[in-house]
Amino acid sequence: MTGIVAQFPEFRDRGVLVTGGGSGIGAAIVEGFARQGAKVSFIDIAETESRELAERLSRDTLHPVRFHQVDLRDVGAIRKAVDTIVAHSGPIGVLVNNAARDDRHEFEAVTEEYWDSNQATNLRHVFFTTQAVAPSMRAAGGGAVINMSSIAFLLNMPEFPAYTTAKAGVIGLTKSLAGKLGPDNIRVNCILPGMIVTDRQMKLWLTDESIAQTIQRQCIKKVLHADAIVGPCLFLASDCAAAVSAQSLIVDGGIF
Repeated sequence: MTGIVAQFPEFRDRGVLVTGGGSGIGAAIVEGFARQGAKVSFIDIAETESRELAERLSRDTLHPVRFHQVDLRDVGAIRKAVDTIVAHSGPIGVLVNNAARDDRHEFEAVTEEYWDSNQATNLRHVFFTTQAVAPSMRAAGGGAVINMSSIAFLLNMPEFPAYTTAKAGVIGLTKSLAGKLGPDNIRVNCILPGMIVTDRQMKLWLTDESIAQTIQRQCIKKVLHADAIVGPCLFLASDCAAAVSAQSLIVDGGIF
């Protein structure tokens, strides 16, 4: 990870949980908090790359980075993982609900089963993971939740209607949770990434031509990588954002 030079002393020894932390944006966020001295745990379904990440980071961070293999469509498994993390590392002060899959799907081909699975993968777990973590945050006197949406639903993109529905829903959920949890000193905010170029995106969807076309629409004329999301995430979780809640922050290089 490169480009993050700001230090936030409040994260030292603080419990942090990141969902979908094994690769891409999630892995960059895991590393960002680990480099701040936090006690970072992350959830992912992919075992090999997640274990490799945890082992690599644990070699030179203040606390070991801990991986928990969980299918986030399984609410019971989410609750069990959160209980294990709290029992081992103490209260969770920061939750980053990052996990999602932006699989493309044809409008005509979507079935009821696919729709429900897609919402479970991209939206439902945001609620239930927050629900599972909230008691720990309350007991600790407060915390910060950062949910990951996407600018995709703002751009009339036709390739993944179930995904864009979920990402729009994340914003509504963020505002509702902020209202519910605010009296417990728990702040809830949302980040909307733009075109973030990851290995998965390059392998499945992006081309040099499509990247160039998007950069032309950005005010900032450069490729955005996963570390572009780390700074905004650290800020929203930090004491610098102590009065910020129920907000959505677009990080897309200024697409117009």
